[in-house]
Amino acid sequence: MRTLLISTYELGHQPLHAASASGALLQAGHEVRCLDLSVEVWDDATVTWADAVAISVPMHTATRLAERAAQRIREVHPSVPVAFYGLYAGMDHHPGGSEFADAQFAGVYEHGLVGWLDRVAFREGTVEPQVDLERRASVLPARHLLPEISRYAHMALGDDESPVGYTEASRGCVHTCRHCPVPIVYDGRIRIIEPDVVLADIAQLVEAGARHITFADPDFLNGVRHSQRVVRAMHARHPHLTFDVTTKVEHILEHADVWEEFGTAGCLFVVSAFESVNDEILRRLDKGHTAAESAQAIWQLRRHGIEIRPSWMPFTPWTTPADVLAILEFVRDHDLIANVDPVQFTIRLLVPQGSLLLDLPEMTPQLGGYDEERLTYLWRAGDPRSDDLQEELAGIVERGIAEESSDAVLFERLWLAVRAAAPDVPAGSPPRLAGRPLPVRPRLTEPWFCCAEPTDMQFSPLEEIPA
Repeated sequence: MRTLLISTYELGHQPLHAASASGALLQAGHEVRCLDLSVEVWDDATVTWADAVAISVPMHTATRLAERAAQRIREVHPSVPVAFYGLYAGMDHHPGGSEFADAQFAGVYEHGLVGWLDRVAFREGTVEPQVDLERRASVLPARHLLPEISRYAHMALGDDESPVGYTEASRGCVHTCRHCPVPIVYDGRIRIIEPDVVLADIAQLVEAGARHITFADPDFLNGVRHSQRVVRAMHARHPHLTFDVTTKVEHILEHADVWEEFGTAGCLFVVSAFESVNDEILRRLDKGHTAAESAQAIWQLRRHGIEIRPSWMPFTPWTTPADVLAILEFVRDHDLIANVDPVQFTIRLLVPQGSLLLDLPEMTPQLGGYDEERLTYLWRAGDPRSDDLQEELAGIVERGIAEESSDAVLFERLWLAVRAAAPDVPAGSPPRLAGRPLPVRPRLTEPWFCCAEPTDMQFSPLEEIPA
């Protein structure tokens, strides 16, 4: 069966989930084409070629874009069956019924997609949404159907930029942080990708030109011994490769013994969800760490030559302008200005259907209705100044990116705006960064974030599709 796999956005990387689904469908004997709307233009002919279309929805941004793409598919090819697959396909975004997809597959979605195409071939109608968490054999992603990795995010270290390969060693997470979408689907479980498959995928990424590997696991140290085996084998086979991982603060501290080995093997940085430096907010999010432990994690990594790239969620229903100022002070005091993309200071909490936050009593007073277009429950901050501040900071960052302002300049602008919103809070002087270069720190050239709202620029290719 002729199947079109569409990816809309995967953090600026060559889409792993399109590659994984392609591998499974090709193995099952289907004819497959891929379209990545983050780097390719819409093509009516490719859509009408297909007997079935499956759209990857691994995160919030991708899901909102996928729903827009599905509308366009209905206009171009009204009779074609459409499926959504990936993490966000495991959530009931539209309680009254979805007009966007005929089938949805989350978890180990490859098996579900293959079975769905068999049903489509026999005209057996729609399929109930499926979350498959069975332990199944992993399939090697089919990278040859996708644009070259040179068209995607690079790892930057000063003026040196390296092509990045994007793979995973596991899916799911053993933790249940209340604000995170992963527990909605995985409920504290993980599914390991066999080491041989992970290493074979890394080998084909290296063959394609990758000099750096980003591991896409929600938490790379959930299965720490598995991850160590992967890193050791990768370094033995490709000693020139560098890499980065994502893990929780508590794992950075709990598994202190891995960082010397990882640093030697080429780990340049670790992404970790610090979220806030207000311990009460961290408790409500059930993050499992304190602000003091975040500071310890920075030290733990840096002693082995590894940088931290913390992610933040400054705006929650309980945030005050003083809390945002405290985040900026923490970043300044721990020499992290060069480690944080400015968009991180604007992130506002999303509350999708099924969110664990909906069961938190402290959430109820701020909660509004559910917005089916934005795929989140609406909420207002207990301190109304915070909602106004979030909009102001988002505007500063958007304008700064358009003007190609440096991170140093943007940090100063953000500091002044936050300081003005919290005039009664004692704070040190703003950092004087203009004209002074920031330290050179490893980073990816894609600054966006999985739980951010899509931008007008991301929507524009879909808006321009002729009806």
